[in-house]
Amino acid sequence: MAIKTITRTVINDNGKLQNSPALTVSHPSAEETVVNVKGPGPPAQGTVAAFTSGGYYPTHQSTIDKFPFTISGGTATNVGDLSQARSQLTGQSSSTDGFASGGTISPGTTRVTTIDKFSFSISSGNATDIGDLSQARTALTGQSSSTDGFTSAGREAPARVTTIDKFPFSISSGTATDVGDLSQARDYLAGQSSSTDGFASGGSTPTKVTTIDKFPFNISSGTASDVGDLSTVRNGLTGQSSSTDGFASGGAPGIFAAATIDKFPFNISSGTASDVGDLTTAKTSMSGHSSGTDGFTSGGTPPVLSTIDKFPFNISGGSATNVGDLSRITRESAGHQD
Repeated sequence: MAIKTITRTVINDNGKLQNSPALTVSHPSAEETVVNVKGPGPPAQGTVAAFTSGGYYPTHQSTIDKFPFTISGGTATNVGDLSQARSQLTGQSSSTDGFASGGTISPGTTRVTTIDKFSFSISSGNATDIGDLSQARTALTGQSSSTDGFTSAGREAPARVTTIDKFPFSISSGTATDVGDLSQARDYLAGQSSSTDGFASGGSTPTKVTTIDKFPFNISSGTASDVGDLSTVRNGLTGQSSSTDGFASGGAPGIFAAATIDKFPFNISSGTASDVGDLTTAKTSMSGHSSGTDGFTSGGTPPVLSTIDKFPFNISGGSATNVGDLSRITRESAGHQD
């Protein structure tokens, strides 16, 4: 009996079992057996596909779209719907499920606390409302540890807030816990996640800011640390996460949108993010997604778009690539990754 062997790195530099492609064991006289290994590393990097949920245009949307990270043309698939049509929400990801929290429903000033959950294996049907945030908020951002989802800041009528909420991915009812605060009350900001910490970058106070905040995933009280700055002030941006760095894409530094992709190391303690490239066009209000090697944005404005952009995490100049489209044009939707 012979066993075909291959070498695959499954332990990252932090000593964590990282997301890995399928491992194949073959035997000449037997059918091939494929085992998918997806370890407890940061769900902020997926291995299979990205999801875009909710959004707005010309009214609030409930659609959940799915596209593979290997997309190189074509259109995402509509695989289901949220429990409510809403926009200005944020997303979190476990190893098996996507979560969509907060946002606004019709009329546009009605803010909600809803936390929806859908399986990454979804092919039709609706997400399940499994709990609530501690505050009804819009224009917030999300982070994900291996066990919990976080929502940071946003707007609770009529004011911006600093709140960091935490909910377990095992939640089936109840309310998220207020575990701390960002250093500034702001909205329309971006979120990033390392294996141990959440990051919140940019946004409006209402003055547009460059602030990069950092908080540990084991936070139970207190305030996030201001650890650095983006290369320019902007709001309406979105975030991506590699295993070592956070990325902040697009947004508006002034009246008009920018295409800027910023990069900062997760071990940042001061200083400024590096401008490492550009999206295909200047835009705001996109969803952000991350694979193990690439960052993605989907949708956005102006004008309202269906575009899916992709850029490598090792980008050091140049522009992202337009690799496909969502099933609809949309803005202010949530991003997830499997």
